[in-house]
Amino acid sequence: MVAGGRQRLTWKWRAVAGVVIAMVNACRWRVRVEGLDHVPADAGAVLAFNHHSYLDFLMVAWAPVRRLRRPVRFLAKREIWTSPWLGWLVRWAEAVPVDRASTTARADAFDAAGAALRNGDLVAVAPEQTISPSFELLPLRTGAVRMAQAAGAPIVPVVGWGSQRIATKGRRPRPALGTPIVVRYGPPLSVRADEDPVAATRRLAQTMADLLERVQRDYEDGTPAGAWWVPARLGGGAPPHDEVLRAHEERISGWRDRPPEEA
Repeated sequence: MVAGGRQRLTWKWRAVAGVVIAMVNACRWRVRVEGLDHVPADAGAVLAFNHHSYLDFLMVAWAPVRRLRRPVRFLAKREIWTSPWLGWLVRWAEAVPVDRASTTARADAFDAAGAALRNGDLVAVAPEQTISPSFELLPLRTGAVRMAQAAGAPIVPVVGWGSQRIATKGRRPRPALGTPIVVRYGPPLSVRADEDPVAATRRLAQTMADLLERVQRDYEDGTPAGAWWVPARLGGGAPPHDEVLRAHEERISGWRDRPPEEA
């Protein structure tokens, strides 16, 4: 593991945490966290999480901030930084901006994330890079594995479930009072310095898929037939995953010819 001084919460992080806690309490969301012991208390690690809602980053950081008193550095699309609603949040939380349209900017973000890991920070990454409308995992890109590999840090797989009922792509956000939300951290994965990043990413994807399936099936509110927030695989009304995959592949087809280090 990466050794280093434990990163403390700044006053800005405390302010962000206060806003989030107040929002969760006001909406009576029931956040259940499992496996937090897999998150290092005093060392750097990559938190690789599934992306199924606009609240994922809040839920991934919920327990590390509240229980471990550790900040979480997120890789966030540069568009979020200019958002009137979320721009202040990512700046106060010291997120790492990612500009996918610029090769140089992507390399700078990778370097910044690596430096944070070596400094002992928790760095959170959504390897799918976008919200999955099927609520199943989209193909993972190799960035999370490569930054962990370069920094000699472990990867902690994280899956969340339930917050898509509150705010997700293609649907108007709603309070969804009392919604149960689950965040499960899995055992850390080590990536050898000589391991193929593509193979390691497949290993990470399988681990995350297994965790997600268990969380979905054990969910407090079940998997109601036809419910829009339940995957089609479980009898829900979400778009079939194969259709979502086809649309996703079309969207990123322009990226396929880029060198592996830009993936």
